[in-house]
Amino acid sequence: MSRQVFLYDPPDRFVAGTVGLPGRRTFFLQATAAGRTTSVALEKAQVEALAERIDELLDEVVRRTGGNAPVPAVAPVEYADTAPLDTPVEEEFRVGTMALAWDGEGERMVVEAQALVELEADTDEDLAAAEERLLQDETNGPPMLRVRITGTMARAFAKRALDIVNAGRPPCPLCSLPLDPEGHVCPRQNGYRRGA
Repeated sequence: MSRQVFLYDPPDRFVAGTVGLPGRRTFFLQATAAGRTTSVALEKAQVEALAERIDELLDEVVRRTGGNAPVPAVAPVEYADTAPLDTPVEEEFRVGTMALAWDGEGERMVVEAQALVELEADTDEDLAAAEERLLQDETNGPPMLRVRITGTMARAFAKRALDIVNAGRPPCPLCSLPLDPEGHVCPRQNGYRRGA
């Protein structure tokens, strides 16, 4: 069976979003274009890492081009997308590996999110090599979402993604662990329950 690639070049919309209440949220990447939508699930830490790496890569593009690339320094307010995910949110797959690249010729950010697969390897080097082979295997690899977006869309995506990550449960002022609405058992209080 050949690899399924969900390609959006360009998408009408590419966002990170959540379904559920803080503490029980499921995070998604969602791309929409021409009446079709693809949603892939991932971990909160993956969303945060993706947003940070996008900003870092865009900063590097600006630096290397001396500011001549069509990349804004910050996300333009007019591109802010605060709308919820498009419904129904139907998970195509759970993300395992992600990759980023800047296409200098097309002046586009390329974001790839590949389905989670179980890899077996004896060493970390073998595991890294197996992951790289899977990412490069265009015919037999696991499903992949591939999105090509402008620098402006990438900045807007990164800002929204970080806002969503930070919109979860507030941290405990003592231990920095997330507070549940019912409170939590704080290790800094020797296990006494602390209210929200």
